[in-house]
Amino acid sequence: MSIEFLLTSFIVVATPGTGVLYTMAAGLSRGARASVIAAVGCTLGIIPHMVAAITGLASLLHTSAMAFQILKYLGVAYLLYMSWNTLRDKGALTVEKDTAPRSATKVIVSGILVNILNPKLTIFFFAFLPQFVSANETNAFVRMGELSAVFMLLTFVVFVGYGKFAATIRKHVISRPRVLTWMRSAFASAFVALGVRLAFTDR
Repeated sequence: MSIEFLLTSFIVVATPGTGVLYTMAAGLSRGARASVIAAVGCTLGIIPHMVAAITGLASLLHTSAMAFQILKYLGVAYLLYMSWNTLRDKGALTVEKDTAPRSATKVIVSGILVNILNPKLTIFFFAFLPQFVSANETNAFVRMGELSAVFMLLTFVVFVGYGKFAATIRKHVISRPRVLTWMRSAFASAFVALGVRLAFTDR
C-alpha cells in the first residue's frame, strides 16, 4: 500500500461533500451514535461505485451521456429532497434532546443514497484505482478490491471523526434556538449548493 494512495485517498475523503455534510447533520441532530450509523450508510454507498469501477461498468457512465445525466439528476433531486427535509425538521436531520435513534435503517438508507446517486464517484473510482495498480499485477481485480476496501475504511474513520465532532457541539446547538435555526438553514443551503454543483457537472 503506497503512501501516495493513502494520502490521495485521505484528501479525497476529508474534502467536505454530501457524505460529510450528511454525517455531521446526523451527529448534530441525534448524537454520536447517529453519526456512526450515518457514516456506515455513506461508506456502504461507495460499494456500487467500487463494483462498477472494478467490473468495468463505469465505462458506461463514461461513454454514455444519457446514463450519466440520468444518475446525475437523480442525485440532484435527492439533494434537494434532503434540503427540503432539513428545513421541515423531518427525519435524521432534526435536532432533539432525545438521542435515541429514530430509525437506524432510515439513516443508513439515506446515507447510501447520498453517495450512490453521485455519478462522479463512479468516474473517480474508474480513473483513480488503476493508477495504483501495476501493469504487471497478476490479479488486478483483487488488488483493486484491496485498495477499495482501504478507501472505504478510511471513509468510515474520517466520517466518524466529522460526526463525533458535530455530536460534541450539539448541546450548544440545542440550548440556542437561534443557532439551531441558523444551522438548519446552513445545512439546507449546503445541500442545495451541492445539488446545483452536481447539476452543472460534466463528465
